Amino acid sequence: MSTVQHEPRPGARRKSPAARAAEIAVAAREIALADGLPGITLRGVAARIGVTPALVSHYQPSMEVLVADTFSAIVAAEIGEVAEELAPCIGPVAALAALIDSLLGPERSSVTAVWLDAWSLGRRNPALAVEVGVQMDAWQAFVADLLRRGVGTGEFTADDTEAVAWLLLGIIDGLNAHGIVRYGHAGSLRGLVRTVAEHELGLAAGVLSHRDPG
Repeated sequence: MSTVQHEPRPGARRKSPAARAAEIAVAAREIALADGLPGITLRGVAARIGVTPALVSHYQPSMEVLVADTFSAIVAAEIGEVAEELAPCIGPVAALAALIDSLLGPERSSVTAVWLDAWSLGRRNPALAVEVGVQMDAWQAFVADLLRRGVGTGEFTADDTEAVAWLLLGIIDGLNAHGIVRYGHAGSLRGLVRTVAEHELGLAAGVLSHRDPG
């Protein structure tokens, strides 16, 4: 009686613990950006890399922690990307205008969806809730630093840059949340965010609109 020989699945090849853990992390990020954080399951990750769920569980015993780590990695990477986008800007006013354009742009919709998932799932995933707080604080610090630099150069006027940063992020997050469920169009409301920013920072009306992409 002959036996059928099966080729091993590519993802099932023996790898070092570090390489396997990195593979799982990459797969989880890909799933999150394509299908959302709820798609990060033992079966989902295993299917992505061609191994058994048991093997994924061996290297990542807690899906809650993997979801939290995946969210953190995606959001931290976005802050880095935005920082690179703003680097060529000459002065805080130009940087703030570019920031508003970027965060309300359609190219960031996949990360916006990850944020929405995190705010919802974080109610029952303590590890994710912690990371949501950490990343919200990181974004607020990023924006507040930009505003403080503007105050320092005399381009902005604000008594509490920390509060203004939270205000702007709250408006941007709300508009993006509407857009992700196809209620309104966040990009078309950039002008609203600019108007609020101009008012809160003592800028002349329309100064943030000169580079409007349309």
